[in-house]
Amino acid sequence: MLNGPPHGDGPALVALLMQAVDFDFLPARPPSGTVDLRGAQVSYLHDSEDSWPDVVELDGFVYGSIKVVEAGEIRDAAGRRQSVADRLAWLRRSSGYSPQPYEQLASWYRKAGHDDDARRVLLAKQRHRRRTLHPAGRLWGVLLDAAVGYGYRPWLAALWLLAFAGLGTTVFGAHTPHPAGSAPGPGFSALVYTLDLLIPIGGLGQRTAWYWTAPGVQQFAYLLIAVGWLLTTAVVAGVTRTLSRN
Repeated sequence: MLNGPPHGDGPALVALLMQAVDFDFLPARPPSGTVDLRGAQVSYLHDSEDSWPDVVELDGFVYGSIKVVEAGEIRDAAGRRQSVADRLAWLRRSSGYSPQPYEQLASWYRKAGHDDDARRVLLAKQRHRRRTLHPAGRLWGVLLDAAVGYGYRPWLAALWLLAFAGLGTTVFGAHTPHPAGSAPGPGFSALVYTLDLLIPIGGLGQRTAWYWTAPGVQQFAYLLIAVGWLLTTAVVAGVTRTLSRN
């Protein structure tokens, strides 16, 4: 039942555990009270951009399809240009954090053939969850987000690798290294040396063949080694998280 409590003193709609085929939520104006759909299950949800109040409880709400009414026409919500942004704003109307509304929305996008949109929703879920963690967890989450987008944007790691490879090539190319041993070794290449530092697995034969005496250059080499391990750990953690949850 849809109510219109004055001054938002009570819920506008309580539909706990509701089961329905069609659920048309199209009030003339957004209600002032909370809409509670926790545990509800519907086959078809019809709404509009201005349907919902400031607080909508969606934990456990399951739907098979979403249609949006615009200018009197019913359209598939997944095909709208601002669909993901609008739906994420809809989820953020819930109080607190719950993973189910994000997973339900991502599942609906995936079934509709919008895999990129599903990944955007799951990335938003991880960012929302991060705000509930302790400081160390938030810090690690920021690293995962920046490095690989929690595994949903693995191409970010390639961008970081290219950026640090270019920086290292510039720094090392401006100085002259010293051979680490008396026996002839591989010729020095600033790019290959940088990649040897950044890629922790295997070896290109440059890292152990040269050392630096110029102020700060050896310390910069150690920094690149640390960056390489951090990127690798973030990639593995992010991809593992994605595969385990999807």
